[in-house]
Amino acid sequence: MKQFKKLTVIGVALVTFACFCSWVNNSNNSIKCSNDGCRGQYKGVEFINDADIAHQFSNEMSAAVGNKLKELFHKGKYSKVDFDNIIMTTRGMGSGNVTYYLKIPFKRVNTKCDAYTSFDHVGGWNHQPALEARKRQLKKALILNHK
Repeated sequence: MKQFKKLTVIGVALVTFACFCSWVNNSNNSIKCSNDGCRGQYKGVEFINDADIAHQFSNEMSAAVGNKLKELFHKGKYSKVDFDNIIMTTRGMGSGNVTYYLKIPFKRVNTKCDAYTSFDHVGGWNHQPALEARKRQLKKALILNHK
């Protein structure tokens, strides 16, 4: 009987974890990329057990942007993120439910040396980002004369 109880508890934990993972990465998130950039939104709860669920959409968007930049590079369509025209909105932030929208446009560059094939983000959800610390961490990865 003890063995059955352990299996039941493990089974319930696995089902709960699986439901949590599929919920976080379900159709609440929509990301579409084209040769001009990526856009998408997350609609849903901000936090589950103090985990900033809504902010995890930033990770998904960063991966999609990096993948698209790599794809364009391999096609000879050299591009980079147009940082000045990024749009981000977080309607409902702080209410428990949010609509988090991101538009990350690209701009075409003339040479492969001017292109970028990676993209990441730094920040936090409902707290100040540790931007200066992250810049120090990444400084070693920069190409000479880049910032």
